[in-house]
Amino acid sequence: MRWGAAIVSAVRILVVEDDADLRFAVAAALRGDGLAVDEVADLPAADEALFVTRYDCVVFDRMLPCGDAVGYVHELRRVGRTVPVLFLTARDTVADRVEGFSSGGDDYLVKPFAVPELVARVRSLCRRAGIVRAPVHRVAGLEIDTARRQVRRDGVLLVLTRKEFAVLEILAAHPDQAVPRGELIERCWDEMAEPNSNVVEVLVSQLRRKLGEPMVIHTVRGVGYRLASAGSGG
Repeated sequence: MRWGAAIVSAVRILVVEDDADLRFAVAAALRGDGLAVDEVADLPAADEALFVTRYDCVVFDRMLPCGDAVGYVHELRRVGRTVPVLFLTARDTVADRVEGFSSGGDDYLVKPFAVPELVARVRSLCRRAGIVRAPVHRVAGLEIDTARRQVRRDGVLLVLTRKEFAVLEILAAHPDQAVPRGELIERCWDEMAEPNSNVVEVLVSQLRRKLGEPMVIHTVRGVGYRLASAGSGG
């Protein structure tokens, strides 16, 4: 089993939509809620993305240039793929909705829709699948409330960006364990991030500065980063 299979905190979404403007709007809203998002325009590209990346939810436009996504999702279920699926569609009859659910879809949102509702439905699907949890992590004087998305150190509320929170949340879920740099990129950034760039190093530096002293995020040379619990060195 990959180390990353144990990570359940950050969330990565695939959006499959051929309308470029709508795809951009949906992806931007999901990213704005702190999720990592990959975007594709058709089923072949979706198939490739699902083959190489583990997603926590897929948002499918139902009618794509190469066909109805219902058939594709049905095949996913037939081969045992359980990733949550939300269909977006203009087809709003009861028969259409039943067909979507019968094929293995988990939710069905009719166009036009409110983007905040879409974000809430994606979050709900991930919670129901056990992907998004809402514990309060307490590590090294930090209190990380994943439900309220708040962080306190020694009782003082800190102001973090969504990306900073996502990285800290993963580290806090695995205290005293080295979390590989590649896993942080996979879970907290999307395909637009360059793996060889220094995005993780820059963000960790910012996070350390906000968390203050004594430093609790340590570099594990050649691997990644570790959040030390009380009394740990590094």
